[in-house]
Amino acid sequence: MRVLVVEDEEFLAEMVADGLRRAAIAVDVASDGAEGLRKLQLGAYDVLVLDRDLPGIHGDEVCRRVVEQRLLTRVLMLTASGTVRDRVAGLGLGADDYLTKPFAYDELLARVLALGRRAHPALPPVIERAGLVMDGARRQASRDGRYLSLSRKEFAVLEVLMRADGAVVSGEDLIEQVWEEDTSYRTNAVRVTLSKLRTKLGEPQVVETVPGVGYRMVADSMEDGVDDSKRRSPNSAPGERA
Repeated sequence: MRVLVVEDEEFLAEMVADGLRRAAIAVDVASDGAEGLRKLQLGAYDVLVLDRDLPGIHGDEVCRRVVEQRLLTRVLMLTASGTVRDRVAGLGLGADDYLTKPFAYDELLARVLALGRRAHPALPPVIERAGLVMDGARRQASRDGRYLSLSRKEFAVLEVLMRADGAVVSGEDLIEQVWEEDTSYRTNAVRVTLSKLRTKLGEPQVVETVPGVGYRMVADSMEDGVDDSKRRSPNSAPGERA
């Protein structure tokens, strides 16, 4: 999941961003409405955490443009005013949710995760595939009953691949969904993270490389009598990895 936080209070913006990153969410930050709109045009964000009282371009206008441009981004509006009239006005602009300052971080995270789920087709909170069990809400993963101690990026990459349900995910798509802005595929970030993830997942390997295309989760470990530890993409060379 990718989130954009648009908040002019630097301390609050970084506090929110750091907290979301600890939950394996890729977060970018903008300090005013104009910068926020530029980032929205350049990147695909699942959720926008938007301060309503922004300098320059007001948060209300940012929200209007998200709706007018039919962006898929879900909007969580933050404001210091908690009156019913203000909440109704914010939702009337097209915001998907509304949170009054000061707020509890756990509530903010829960609302962001809920909006992120609404930004995509409904999927079960717990995914099982090839002996892997991933609980996105609890940020826990296991394989054949063995708990996996994954870094934030490893967990996020595994989640994207598992939710793709066997479809190929390109390295560029992983960068877009897991890393913050200005991260290039040429930095080897994806390949390094996948190498560490594969080591932690153990054998037989359940993440395969499709040369020149991307990565995917293999089918369940025993399908049609074929062991996935011996299964390769038709175009891959023996032992080829990311």
